[in-house]
Amino acid sequence: MSFLTDFRIKIAAIISVVTLLAGSIVYAQLEGGERGIAPLASTGDFEVMGVQVDIHGDNAFDARKKGWEEAQRKAWKMLYKRTNGSETEGLPDDRLNTIVSAIIIEKEQVGPRRYIATLGVMFDRARAGSILGVGGQRLRSPPLLVLPIMWSGGSPQVFENRTEWQKAWARFSSGDSAIDYVRPYGTDSESLVLTAGQANRPSRRWWRNILDQFGAADVIIPIVRLTYDYPGGPVKARFTARYGPDNRYIDSFTLKVGRSEDIPAMLDKGIARLDNIYSSALSRGVLKTDKSLIIEDPFNLDELNLENFDLDAESAVESGGVEGSAAAAANGGAEAGGEAAVTAPAATTSISLQFDTPDVGAVGRGEAAVRSVPGVTSASTSSLALGGVSVMSVTYRGDISALAQALRAKGWQVQQGAGALRISRSGQ
Repeated sequence: MSFLTDFRIKIAAIISVVTLLAGSIVYAQLEGGERGIAPLASTGDFEVMGVQVDIHGDNAFDARKKGWEEAQRKAWKMLYKRTNGSETEGLPDDRLNTIVSAIIIEKEQVGPRRYIATLGVMFDRARAGSILGVGGQRLRSPPLLVLPIMWSGGSPQVFENRTEWQKAWARFSSGDSAIDYVRPYGTDSESLVLTAGQANRPSRRWWRNILDQFGAADVIIPIVRLTYDYPGGPVKARFTARYGPDNRYIDSFTLKVGRSEDIPAMLDKGIARLDNIYSSALSRGVLKTDKSLIIEDPFNLDELNLENFDLDAESAVESGGVEGSAAAAANGGAEAGGEAAVTAPAATTSISLQFDTPDVGAVGRGEAAVRSVPGVTSASTSSLALGGVSVMSVTYRGDISALAQALRAKGWQVQQGAGALRISRSGQ
């Protein structure tokens, strides 16, 4: 065997070993332990947290049962006051049992005949909302991916290790928030894709790929930076709310605790304030979905097949005059007994209508404008994308072409497709 052949064999063996080790390292990075904890399920229910009870009973089971019932009564009074700004006498226990969807145990101590606990109570939004006098539906943001970055010890972390910041986001109950949070927790390849460095990569193509994996429309970047006076001593946390692929700043604040053991409680408080900041930014139109992240399939009017539309007949029916009746009679058959034919009422059509919603106010203005069109019996937003293009479900007495003409008469620019319309104002 020649020296060259022997050398090639050794090089191939070295490459094989290196490849095997690299594969093991990547596998270990993906499978080497849990990097985070799964978040609490996010529901649309009303939540009342921090309800304290101290109840005695015949035994431990009876004390706990009475404690939960007392928590329901207290939580309902707190929710009523929060919603309506006034006190209430409460509801009977059998009625409360029908509208409470869950009890969340924050802390509890169970004794032989005593139950001390701090509980959270979740009320079904539809059932409780009818009693409170508020709607069962509410305005919420599009799904927003959470990239929680924690600075501690001079380096940023997301899912490289299990951090207190990720734990705090996982236990945050977001059901009553205006923000639809998408909270990953570092499983499989998430720890490789979602890193602190990703927050400073503005590439839209890369961000689209990431957001598509999580079913999100955009990203928010809550950051906390921990500073220790000395080990185990006072800790200061600087919280910053950022969003979008360009890592834009919204607001920031500082909290401080005297002991390291109080860091989890401080982070929980910080997330509650960040949630208020993001919710306020959403209502003010600041938290807009980046349009460069929205992939639209615009209508091409030149490719639309208009051969099947009888525009003359549509105009005659819209006019509602003698010509319309004559056209209806001609299409419907001979008149009976020489009497004038009665025009049948137009059938209702369900139409999807896309419209721009740069802020919260644009949603109500768009719905009101469409409802004012003659023939529209209902118009409500079915898919909301603040800062982007939302979808409105419209019921109309007539066909889609007639609605398009009616909207143009109201000053809208209209693009028509199969079962859908896209409307906009001049300059949009």
